[in-house]
Amino acid sequence: MSETPDTVPPSFTLRLRYLAEAAAFFGFIGFFRILGVDAASAAGGFIGRHLFYRAGVTNRARVNLKAAFPDKTGAEVESIVREMCENLGRTVSEYAHLDRIGILGKHARIAVDGIEHARRAVDAGKGVIFFSGHFANWEVMPFVVAAQPGFEGGEVYRPQNNPFVDRWLVQQRWRNGPKDQIAKGPRGTRRIFTLLRRGKTICLLVDQKTNEGVPALYFGREAMTTPAPAAFALKLGAALIPAHIERTDGCHFRFRFHPALSFQPSGDYDRDVLELTATITRKVESLVREHPSQWLWIHRRWPTGREQDQVQSKRAAQVRGGAGVVVEREGSSLT
Repeated sequence: MSETPDTVPPSFTLRLRYLAEAAAFFGFIGFFRILGVDAASAAGGFIGRHLFYRAGVTNRARVNLKAAFPDKTGAEVESIVREMCENLGRTVSEYAHLDRIGILGKHARIAVDGIEHARRAVDAGKGVIFFSGHFANWEVMPFVVAAQPGFEGGEVYRPQNNPFVDRWLVQQRWRNGPKDQIAKGPRGTRRIFTLLRRGKTICLLVDQKTNEGVPALYFGREAMTTPAPAAFALKLGAALIPAHIERTDGCHFRFRFHPALSFQPSGDYDRDVLELTATITRKVESLVREHPSQWLWIHRRWPTGREQDQVQSKRAAQVRGGAGVVVEREGSSLT
């Protein structure tokens, strides 16, 4: 099952633009498909390391890294940026081969550790949220989960603006990952609620900025963060399992399930959402610190000067009386 957002039909001009973008995208995918998975990954890594590394957007990575690791030298920061660009190039090229990246068979490309933590949580029957970030090739996490016997559930994704590209990406994830593809939004929230209430699993990336989120410290700076995993866990008793993917050699990976987060609710729901969101964020930070070059530092994770006022307003609202996060019955939404 795939949840798709409600959209207004595009204008003729916009549709033409989408078609042109899709043609370029599928030409790119076709080229890397012809190369084969290993050659495609290597070519993408070369492009990332030597070409994308010189793009202006990488300056954002430098700024973020210097703020996150003030003790690192300029040379160390540059090394991380270059390796990040190589990893990103490999990841993009590997989209042409998502159907060939799995944990089964003689050509398995993913080694899995810590499955006992995930099995224990699934067997408890209260639902499991596997959360991670944009590490290595971040598309891999749902593939690992879906390959485990009894780990039925869904994957949450952010829809692409281009509907043709978005439809293709959903199909690729569906082939190798969970059959329930859930687009972010009110309908997606209801679907997540339903699956967790039935004791199923959800795969979710939680490391991107969310303007509707709550502030949480991330590398010493407040960043707007989704409270959804914390809210669902508190309302439904679902387990929160950190997951981490590491690129080990070319298009080969090591995937780790970590023990479920331990959290004792105080009974103050709004405060508990904030505290549990902070706990989740600290865990993601600890995983980034293990291999900084395999995280996506070019993302606008922290607020700019103009956005800082919004963060302060959110924080003031929390001090006055709550996080403003509500998860009620299945028909409700997350705000």
